[in-house]
Amino acid sequence: MKLSTLIAARAQQISVTGQFHSNFTGVIPSPCLSICRMTRDGSHCEGCFRTLDEIRTWSQAGAARRRAIWADLLRRAGVALPEELA
Repeated sequence: MKLSTLIAARAQQISVTGQFHSNFTGVIPSPCLSICRMTRDGSHCEGCFRTLDEIRTWSQAGAARRRAIWADLLRRAGVALPEELA
């Protein structure tokens, strides 16, 4: 299975539960799939498609920044964005 398929499925699951909505007051889940290895060029993680900077800042990021990271990583993965992130 392609890793982009896994991250797409995770995004879909989060979207369906309403956690990407701007009025969601809980914590937006991490995209981590526990497949933690960087691409050969070091541009991003092969599992979650986040950059090192995005991984480093995730725990301190607010909801808007987390949604932005999700949108960026899904674009990087070549995955269509859920309506809430588009």
